[in-house]
Amino acid sequence: MPSEASSTINSCPIKTIMVLVEENRSFINPEIDGVTGKEYNLIVAKDPDSERVYFGNLQLDLCKGSQLERVYFGNQSEYVDPDPAHSFQAIYEQVFGVPWGQQSSSVNKGSVATTMNGFVQQTEIVEKGLSETMMNGFRPEVIPVYKELVSQFAVCDRWFVSLPSSAQPNRLFVHSATSHGYISRDTKKLIQGFPQKTIFDSLDDAGLSFGIYYANLPSKLLYR
Repeated sequence: MPSEASSTINSCPIKTIMVLVEENRSFINPEIDGVTGKEYNLIVAKDPDSERVYFGNLQLDLCKGSQLERVYFGNQSEYVDPDPAHSFQAIYEQVFGVPWGQQSSSVNKGSVATTMNGFVQQTEIVEKGLSETMMNGFRPEVIPVYKELVSQFAVCDRWFVSLPSSAQPNRLFVHSATSHGYISRDTKKLIQGFPQKTIFDSLDDAGLSFGIYYANLPSKLLYR
């Protein structure tokens, strides 16, 4: 006789769920969420007299009818090299506008505001001038896979991250809802394997099939 669990599974209207784990790339559309081109970061986050780098820093004055209107283009990114820093320490500076360690104890006590004004400051450390590329987005034709996904499926214009850090800890969160306390890539630990239960284990326990498609190594190998 079929079990209660199997009958529940068979009655579920959802047949397939696909999760794509890819790099961060953003479409920038002036009509999305009120983006105007007036958004900016200062070169030195805490200095109000510092030079400003605006979002969509390419600006042109275009004639619209009898009116001259300044238009902001936020889609000038092509191939971004080097990558803007995305370690836990770098993201700390991007979010709080102060370098890691300078006021970390104050942040832990909740006395420093989350200003999101350190992106340009931190990126200029990586390479001078890189912030102008970073304060931009991609034209759809530059990222054709994303373009196709956006045209065929529902998308969200806000996103959230499990851990403000690099790719590997966040992928651990995707697969197992925890990074086991790690905030950065640890090659030795990856080789040893992480001990936590994964979503793949849960699917197997429930008698549900799944597949893992990969380019280099399957993520399941990161767990023991």
